[in-house]
Amino acid sequence: MTAAAEPKLETVSRTQDSAPGPRTPGGSIVGEKPKAARDAARRVWTAFGSNRKILIVTLLLSVGSVIGSTLGPWQLGLATDLLVSDGYTWSALMRQLLVVAAIYLVASGLNFVQAWLINDLVQNMGRDLREAAQAKLSRVPLKWFDAQPRGEVLSRFTNDIDNMIQNLQQVASQAMLMLMTIVGVLAMMLWLSVPLAAAALVAIGVSLGATRLLSHAAQPKYAEQWRETGHLNALVEETFTGQTLIRVFGARDRVDQQFAEKNSTLTAASMRAQIFASLIQPTTMFVNNVAYIVVVVFGALQVLSGALSLGGVQAFIQYIRQIGQPISQLGSMAAQVQSALASAERVFELLDAPELSTDTEVTTHPSLPVTGDVRFEHVGFRYIPDQPLFEDVSLEAKPGQMLAIVGPTGAGKTTLVNLLIRFYEIDSGTIRLDGEDIATLSRKDLRRAMAMVLQDTWLFTGTVHDNIAYGRPDATRAQVIAAAKRCHVDDFVRTLSDGYDTVLENGGGSLSQGQRQLTTIARAFLLDAPILILDEATSSVDTRTELQIQTAMADLREGRTSFVIAHRLSTIRDADMIIYMESGNVRETGTHDQLMALRGGYWQLQSGAQGRPPRDIPEPRNTLERTAP
Repeated sequence: MTAAAEPKLETVSRTQDSAPGPRTPGGSIVGEKPKAARDAARRVWTAFGSNRKILIVTLLLSVGSVIGSTLGPWQLGLATDLLVSDGYTWSALMRQLLVVAAIYLVASGLNFVQAWLINDLVQNMGRDLREAAQAKLSRVPLKWFDAQPRGEVLSRFTNDIDNMIQNLQQVASQAMLMLMTIVGVLAMMLWLSVPLAAAALVAIGVSLGATRLLSHAAQPKYAEQWRETGHLNALVEETFTGQTLIRVFGARDRVDQQFAEKNSTLTAASMRAQIFASLIQPTTMFVNNVAYIVVVVFGALQVLSGALSLGGVQAFIQYIRQIGQPISQLGSMAAQVQSALASAERVFELLDAPELSTDTEVTTHPSLPVTGDVRFEHVGFRYIPDQPLFEDVSLEAKPGQMLAIVGPTGAGKTTLVNLLIRFYEIDSGTIRLDGEDIATLSRKDLRRAMAMVLQDTWLFTGTVHDNIAYGRPDATRAQVIAAAKRCHVDDFVRTLSDGYDTVLENGGGSLSQGQRQLTTIARAFLLDAPILILDEATSSVDTRTELQIQTAMADLREGRTSFVIAHRLSTIRDADMIIYMESGNVRETGTHDQLMALRGGYWQLQSGAQGRPPRDIPEPRNTLERTAP
């Protein structure tokens, strides 16, 4: 289908700042009622309804197919009457049978085209849902990611969307046809015999009532089934990524027990859902068989009384069978619909997750070239509303300076640079880049001025060249190799089977931890940004390699501002300024010698790192500013 025929998805974009009230880890507002299946059904229908032209065409095709399928038994009954009549001729019978065959052929062809259009429509919806979910994940704040088990998110992204689309595809292609078939068959039954049609209507009413009761009972069971599927996927993902630790600490039995418990819970939830669903079709079949017996008995009596012809009874019996099939299928579809709606609720919950505040229309571009002058002015921030982290942080990094950020675990070191990159939005104060409030800059422009290396290395599936050039995909091979040589990556890449064309998979699992770290550093080198952020970037590198990196980094820092989060004394002692943080606030600032002479928190941190009190250092000449804890 063309792009014009693609369904439009209705999403609710709640920004992180505009949505009121505290939130659960899942992102929903505390106290907010959970989304009902009716709301999910409305949004799915809205997506279908945006393709009105296709729906009209499928409706017309369904009408044509139903007309043919309902006329067929009547025409076949006429052939039977012709066969038992006194004026029977072979040629007349053959003409009548050819008419029946033509009617069924046309009905089948229209049904095929209708099913193909519906299938195309639903598959386009699945594509749009996956694109919307992918785009959504790029807009939600990191705070939301921090609270989500990755396996649960992946389950919504894959399992729930797939289940929703597969069930909708089967239902949408047949439901319209089945409903029209019921209407058409009932009309023909009423035309042939009102008493027999009345008996069939009673059977249909009983069947639909049973289906409604059972499908309503099944819906919450399906919701529970897909929720438990997400929990199991989260455990599997966690077990897969933590395989090394599980084996080192001998936790295999404990993990197997957890898996067995969650697997049993999922099995029980699935059984409860399927029990109700499996009762629907047998119930409708039983009712239809009873209706069939009634029609056969009363139809025979009407033939004997002359009220109905033999061909009419034959047609009526075919209609009973014909109407029984769509009723049974609708019963089965009811279970599929409940399963699809349960998954749709989970998908729409993902699409409705709170988003980052959007860049406003007054967003400006940073003045070029960016010099790297960074200032924090009375910045306040908290992850949880009633638990402040940063209360009043102020500091300045001048262009070309290297700032080392140190402090105990939980002091807020990584949070400080995350605020600079706008991974999180500050609650108060201002952060400026070259004098401009970063809140007025687009996130894309702001982050283009920064290169970052994390403690946790991450390499994407692709070649070594592609991983180094990830921030500059237009970089030449020569530029990539130059960056690799400066970061001592070229030495081990040359030993790989295909050199820079070696494909790395599973996060670069074929490389050592140190080699992966060097590759991520080369990626930052190639980006050549005016601001560098290194979060424990050399923690996985041996001392000799670290010294080589420090030499290369000294060249790179010329004219660039560097924020370095590290604990190793060799990494931070030559910094232009060291920022000691504790409990979310800046407690001490100065050079290494100044802070050691102060004998404050930084001195205690270094003493603990070295396992002994450091040697005495003469008092510095300049007065050191110190903020009281």
